[in-house]
Amino acid sequence: METSQGWLVACVLAMTLVWTVAEDVCRAPNGKDGVAGIPGRPGRPGLKGERGEPGAAGIRTGIRGLKGDPGESGLPGKPGNVGFPGPSGPLGNSGLQGQKGVKGNPGNIRDQPRPAFSAIRQNPPTAGNVVIFDKVLTNQETPYQNRTGRFICAVPGFYYFTFQVISKWDLCLSIVSSSRGQPRNSLGFCDTNSKGVFQVLAGGTVLQLQRGDEVWIEKDPTKGRIYQGTEVDSIFSGFLIFPSA
Repeated sequence: METSQGWLVACVLAMTLVWTVAEDVCRAPNGKDGVAGIPGRPGRPGLKGERGEPGAAGIRTGIRGLKGDPGESGLPGKPGNVGFPGPSGPLGNSGLQGQKGVKGNPGNIRDQPRPAFSAIRQNPPTAGNVVIFDKVLTNQETPYQNRTGRFICAVPGFYYFTFQVISKWDLCLSIVSSSRGQPRNSLGFCDTNSKGVFQVLAGGTVLQLQRGDEVWIEKDPTKGRIYQGTEVDSIFSGFLIFPSA
């Protein structure tokens, strides 16, 4: 056993000696620099650098050339869109009065409009406050509407309206006119009747009307009882006096 251990120690020492000798033998002296090798392949492009400061303006060294000839006109462009209308300008001064025109030919009364009507109450509806004169006696140019009890103006001008209404009771009526659907004038007429006999309430007026204006008779809701029968009649009439100039 001791022999084997001694042999192992000897072997280790021998090997250490061999390695030391070999290292000293293989080490070469310092040599000279070798020849430069072949250039390598170009590397990949690097990242983009930051933007540098603006350079100084260059010096013009060339000579300015002559102005060239005008080129040919291009094709016309498409029309632009219509703009928004501008604001209205201020009202100008009145112009000079023109010369008097030539006198016209004499007019013919037959060519003039002549609206006129008369209507009585026969079997009118009782609902509402408008007094309906349902039976038409005259309706020249049909200005009166017997279903609604309203006269509708088609010829601007001055008109005369009148009514005679029979009652045995206190009665208040009005001649009402409207323009564009809005009440304009209202003329009231009232009469008392304490004896309960036939009594006539009458009224009339002249009105200046425009096309589309309406005229009718309206009763008071509390004093609007009108006689309805065959003994006497109530009537509503109107006609054009002369048209507006």
